[in-house]
Amino acid sequence: MKLATLCYVRRNGRTLMLHRVKKKDDVHEGKWNGLGGKFEAGESPEDCVLREIKEESGLSLRSPVLKGVLTFPGFAHGEDWYVFVFTASEFSGKQIDSPEGELKWVPDRDLLKLNLWEGDRVFLPLLKRRGHFSGKFHYTDGRLVRWSVEKY
Repeated sequence: MKLATLCYVRRNGRTLMLHRVKKKDDVHEGKWNGLGGKFEAGESPEDCVLREIKEESGLSLRSPVLKGVLTFPGFAHGEDWYVFVFTASEFSGKQIDSPEGELKWVPDRDLLKLNLWEGDRVFLPLLKRRGHFSGKFHYTDGRLVRWSVEKY
């Protein structure tokens, strides 16, 4: 089982996205993602998202907002992934060249045009609504085969 965070940093109608093109043997290779990563020992979801955004972008978040939880049964190497999804619009610092891929501020209206995981097309629109969500996404051979989402 893996625990991770995913954060969509937003500013002026744009979202900071990561094009995963730098890491060898990356399960996300060629895809566009928000920023985030796996928990380290003893971290809370908030600790993890703050650390991961700093490492991947150079930005220091203030007040990230938890929007939902995603479950990916058997996603990578047969492991279950549980991902805490955040948004953030308050940050400081200077953006760096990410070791994970190419960072780009994408207009929100163009997000669903990117090469995303199929499940991202389901939950990304939920980031705009009030309340929380919980989603479960089953992939087989990189293809979404079934999903469910609960909104709260």
